[in-house]
Amino acid sequence: MGKSGGGKTSMRSIIFANYSAKDTRRLGATMDVEQSYVRFLGNLILNLWDCGGQEAFMECYFTAQKDNIFKNVEVLIYVFDVQSQELDKDLHYYQSCLESILQHSSHAKIFCLVHKMDLISEDMRETIFAERQNILTNLSKPLQCSCFRTSIWDETLYKAWSQIVYQLVPNVKGLEKTLTNFAEIIDADEILLFEKATFLVISHCTRKAHRDPRRFEKISDIIKQFKLSCSKLTAAFQSMEVRNSTFACFIELLTPNTYVMVVISDPSISSEVTLMNIRNARKVFEKLEKDVARN
Repeated sequence: MGKSGGGKTSMRSIIFANYSAKDTRRLGATMDVEQSYVRFLGNLILNLWDCGGQEAFMECYFTAQKDNIFKNVEVLIYVFDVQSQELDKDLHYYQSCLESILQHSSHAKIFCLVHKMDLISEDMRETIFAERQNILTNLSKPLQCSCFRTSIWDETLYKAWSQIVYQLVPNVKGLEKTLTNFAEIIDADEILLFEKATFLVISHCTRKAHRDPRRFEKISDIIKQFKLSCSKLTAAFQSMEVRNSTFACFIELLTPNTYVMVVISDPSISSEVTLMNIRNARKVFEKLEKDVARN
């Protein structure tokens, strides 16, 4: 939810419909509520409601449509245009959302995306985001909200949505435990697990510290753009290996619904051995994925 023109439909199209940021310029405003069913991790169906932000629609959501809109909500994602000239009105509508969530879906997780941050000068982004985050955190009480700064033009969008879908993956702790065991067996520095369609990071194991805390979302963004480039050439992305004098990185299909990225710095471990280990791990992760689907 959020005001009209805030960028809700654009971000949904980039994450779930393989749009590039440039392609979103042709999208029109959402009228009323646009529902879409997204298959995630094969058998997990996400029911996304993209709510038009025009004032007439917003008022209707909190009156005539209140029961329909706010019942059985697992996640509320509220998008704020960082350059909005009507912040007080935006906060008023957000507070109305929170009141409705408390009444109908008090268990729901709340995410606030301070969007279009690319329009703010780089030296002011941290300050402005910190101010908005403080306002939203206090306004959300007694509920807790997670705030992210986002833009469709960089990797911040992937960071926010990876955190959102992480909350929705069943048995994610079991998945992380298995990934950690796998990393220890093959002596990997780091392993990332990506959802195949969106390339969002759904789990990871880090055994060696890295200086870039934003590397996960950067990789998601880079590979997603590469996949889009491949599709324009009627080619399909299958796998990738990057190697230099200090590390080797492998991106391979792990299950029908996931890709895995393995980073190894030990020069004595050959590519053939790592690829064989990934192949041997597939059955374990496929079984885990099927168990999650059954639950």
